[in-house]
Amino acid sequence: MTETYPLDIDGVWCEVSPDCCRGAPALFLDRDGVVVEEVDYLHRVADIHVCPDAAAVISAANANAIPVVLVTNQAGIGRGYYGWSEFLAVQQAIQAAIATAGAHFDAVYACPHHRDGKGGFAHPDHPARKPNPGMLQRAAAALDIDLKRSWLVGDRAIDVEAAKRAGLAGALHVLTGYGRVERSSALALSSPHFEVRGAASIAGALTLPVFDCAQR
Repeated sequence: MTETYPLDIDGVWCEVSPDCCRGAPALFLDRDGVVVEEVDYLHRVADIHVCPDAAAVISAANANAIPVVLVTNQAGIGRGYYGWSEFLAVQQAIQAAIATAGAHFDAVYACPHHRDGKGGFAHPDHPARKPNPGMLQRAAAALDIDLKRSWLVGDRAIDVEAAKRAGLAGALHVLTGYGRVERSSALALSSPHFEVRGAASIAGALTLPVFDCAQR
């Protein structure tokens, strides 16, 4: 029996909870280096280590009816290092781990396309691959997200750039994952209409304006 996955027509993973709050600003999260510790090409459940405070931040967003949307590049799939079955197993384990704190993702988007991808995953600059904003835009269309009041948390400059291109209010750049080597390039993306903040980890997300929006 062939397993089926929630893939869009162009092969991008698009998983949306039917119970997700709609019409609100969202908290977008990169996965590797933000929610879980960075492991190059994470594809084994045994290698998962959820970052401290990640579940607490996600749970707080859930409690405030803020959609939590995971947006992750998955070049390892595109390059043929692993497949969607491994991705699914990792995702299920992450979600089970954060569920112990009453936390859940409202949507998960994953882009496998890469310029060095194999077969149908080969693409010079796929619109869903960060720093392009495609995954954020798909989530906005599916959940009627208020992008102008939404924020993203990421450890790389490409995360921040994707948020900027999508028209978000701002991004929080963290020092976990690749954050320490990318801090200056990430902060340089700040502009009069797009705020970039720095924090040590995802815990800093609790001070973002998106939480203020939810309480109005």
